[in-house]
Amino acid sequence: MRRIQRRIAFLALPALVAGVFVTTGPAGADPTGSTAAVGSGLSQLENREQARLVHIKLAGADMLDKVVAAGFDLEHGLKRVPTGIEGEAVVTAEQITELKAMGVEVLGEDVGFAWSDEADGGIQGAAARAAQPSGHEATVRIARADWFTTKGQGFLYVEARTTEGQQAAPIVGMQLENDSGKGTPFGFARTMSRFVDSGQYMFHRNLFKLDARPNQIQVTSSTGGVATGFVSNWLEDAPPPLTANPSYKSDFVDGYRHPQQLYSRAKEIARQYPDIAEIVYLPNQTNGYQRKAQATIGGTGQAAVVVSSAAWGHEGGNDVTVEFADRPGADLPLAVEVAGKAVRVLLAKGASGGLASTATQVADALRAQSQGLIDRAHPYRTNAGTGIVAPTAGPVALTDFLDQKRVGAPEGEVPRGPVTIPVLRIGKHRDGKKPGVLIQAQDHAREWVPATTSLESAERLVHNYKSDKETKKIVDNTDVFFILSNNPDGANYSFYNFASQRRNMTNHCPDENADPARRNSWGVDLNRNYRVGSGHDGYAGGSTSCVSDTYQGPEELSEPESKNIIWLVEKYSNIKFMMSVHSNGGQLFWQPGAYIADGRITTPRPPLGDEAFYWQSAARILSQVKAHRETVVTPENVGGSSDVLYSSAGNVREDLYHTYGIYAFGWEVGGSVYNPATGNWQGGSFQPAWEGNPNLVSGHAETMEYANGIMEMFRVAADWGKDKKNPTSQLIPGDGKYRGPVDVHFETSEPATIYYTTDGSRPTLESPRYAATEFREPGQVFHVTETTTFRWFSVDSAGNIEKNYDPTKNDKRNNYRTATIEIAKK
Repeated sequence: MRRIQRRIAFLALPALVAGVFVTTGPAGADPTGSTAAVGSGLSQLENREQARLVHIKLAGADMLDKVVAAGFDLEHGLKRVPTGIEGEAVVTAEQITELKAMGVEVLGEDVGFAWSDEADGGIQGAAARAAQPSGHEATVRIARADWFTTKGQGFLYVEARTTEGQQAAPIVGMQLENDSGKGTPFGFARTMSRFVDSGQYMFHRNLFKLDARPNQIQVTSSTGGVATGFVSNWLEDAPPPLTANPSYKSDFVDGYRHPQQLYSRAKEIARQYPDIAEIVYLPNQTNGYQRKAQATIGGTGQAAVVVSSAAWGHEGGNDVTVEFADRPGADLPLAVEVAGKAVRVLLAKGASGGLASTATQVADALRAQSQGLIDRAHPYRTNAGTGIVAPTAGPVALTDFLDQKRVGAPEGEVPRGPVTIPVLRIGKHRDGKKPGVLIQAQDHAREWVPATTSLESAERLVHNYKSDKETKKIVDNTDVFFILSNNPDGANYSFYNFASQRRNMTNHCPDENADPARRNSWGVDLNRNYRVGSGHDGYAGGSTSCVSDTYQGPEELSEPESKNIIWLVEKYSNIKFMMSVHSNGGQLFWQPGAYIADGRITTPRPPLGDEAFYWQSAARILSQVKAHRETVVTPENVGGSSDVLYSSAGNVREDLYHTYGIYAFGWEVGGSVYNPATGNWQGGSFQPAWEGNPNLVSGHAETMEYANGIMEMFRVAADWGKDKKNPTSQLIPGDGKYRGPVDVHFETSEPATIYYTTDGSRPTLESPRYAATEFREPGQVFHVTETTTFRWFSVDSAGNIEKNYDPTKNDKRNNYRTATIEIAKK
């Protein structure tokens, strides 16, 4: 956490990640169904599931890792508080008991709980640089101080670090003061909250409610360090959104959509607007909305037998019956009779005429003698199967359990079998020459708003193309790919069977977890199934348990849904931007997205130029979200996802950025909304009521406001594609003679990566890159103690190089930038 202050002659900064040529992308590269609204919320879970949404509290990140690894669903709604982590869990009564046994505190079942404003809570332009004397080793630094308003209320968000933050005892405290405007004194002292993740000190941070905008803040540590900084605006003075045009058409989606409706509408759009839209079919079919027919016979004890059909339920498995039969006599062997789809197990009898078949023996006989009707038969879970099997009252019908409809689900039968996912491609010039943007929604099945948000964005593009000039610019200058639901099997299961289904429906579980009572816990978390920062490589946040909601799969890219994404970006190499749309956390993030828990070793961080471009893009996108109804995604929820949320091993963003040079965003739409009636931030849900209080969460409002943001992302990509202007940069202070050591830093005219040398050599793409002082902070400060010449050039996010310098050729022009800091000798 120390500022770089050393003799410049000995400074050697390693590259954060392997470089690639800058023009390829980031420098760190790494027929329509019913439109009726359907079920509205997790409150509609089936009684038979006995699941509920509870508010819990964990002591810290270590406990979070253990609870997630045990298979509990704690992936959303997490919030740091001064004494740990609070969040939501979808659990049964039995699981609540298990959580309590692990030390988790259950706070209640109030889904709409409020976050306290005093609870614990872009780099360039938004960060306040601490005012410190030249050459002073700062023990306190202000990373950012942001002011924003929402629904008439002002808030101040502050992040600050102390170089002594990692020490365990005594814990260094931080006090924040602010003025009441320019020229007023500091006051209103408050204690800041210390943020520690995976055992590592991150920073102190807080979100404070204020009625007047401060001009400056002052942060003081308990060990005496002091720093002051100016307050910047967050999401202020945004240009009017596209919807400000009176002729602009929006609000096309009037309710939640299941995958069949989404895909049907995508195909209809391509048919209606063939000049600007088409369908691309992904090559790998999903496993399908289908299950083997099953039954657990004989309870759950040592005499229980779990039976699964060889055929899918809809292909004959649901017609299979199994009967365990007694018969008169003694010394009778175990046998199996098959008549059509009826399987009859004739239980063995001992010498005295008593029943003698164990569960293991019955299971073995079913697998061997059922004439291919039974695929799996085994004792219940971890039982040894030593119990003597009792006769059944008659034939037991196997079922795939997919004929039970969830309350509130739409009418109509879900098609069984594998699904080919269509991609809706929109763009006037779909020849690979325009920057491509991939919008991927509903990796996680229960997240319904991302699908409607993405569909609304697609509708706006095609309906406004001929009447709105800004939309025309987007369609003419970008190549947009919409995957409206990347998890159709899981999404259908969420709509029709189990609302809180997160994963796909592929069952990779061994016998011990393959009984039908586990059916709501099967599947792979598609956003843990990729290759970079994977759980298979030791990164945290992906589970090896097949019944965990973050199950990463048996291997990287094991699932057709994840394979399809890789196929798409490899086939269409013009895709330079990607948004993976999720809910309901209210975050916008990027890399790094995962870390190795021991030591908190993250995947490579983007270079400072890419980081700045992410922040600049985020400010544009989120300003348009705010323009709809003043919903603010707060600064604490923006940035590297492993820094502001948690480690998510094997996520898609990491793979696309580091492997293909794609600017890959993750978006958690929804989340907390400030309610002026109560004065609190109130949490959302995965399936909020479609219509609702305008001050609270609703599927309709979230769809409209976040579609604003996606439209702005298209504009970001269009601007990027047209950017031919070279960046400029300077060393502050620049050339000159100085009487003593001096602190210097680089500044750029736009987000750009700087490559520099101080040893007299010409700078190249292999030279050190100008880095941040620390993550979520501005560029480093060099403490120069002897005469030093800096040589450098800058490269912006679009690959334009300052002064048209060619770092790959050793020409005689040497038109890189140079500045000499001359230190007078004493």
